[in-house]
Amino acid sequence: MYIHISIHYPILGKEELLIESMHRFGKSMEGRKGLIMAHTTKDEDSNRLIGLAIWDSKEDWLAARPTMIEAVKDDPFEEWELKQPDVFHLVKI
Repeated sequence: MYIHISIHYPILGKEELLIESMHRFGKSMEGRKGLIMAHTTKDEDSNRLIGLAIWDSKEDWLAARPTMIEAVKDDPFEEWELKQPDVFHLVKI
């Protein structure tokens, strides 16, 4: 199992644009080999947006990665986020 988590810090007033981008990113994963689930979520306390994708393997995630990047390549994240997202790539141990 391979888990990709991204924690985003939206700029006030840009949250909806970032959510739409995260949804496009997630939609680009649909139907890809090895995807178990993908969700965009929001922490009620901090207003952070969290993307979660669970894959069968790192290889499946890597094979889908170009399609995911293409889905959001023109999005101006520097205008929507306070800072770079925290990204985690988790493996079961």
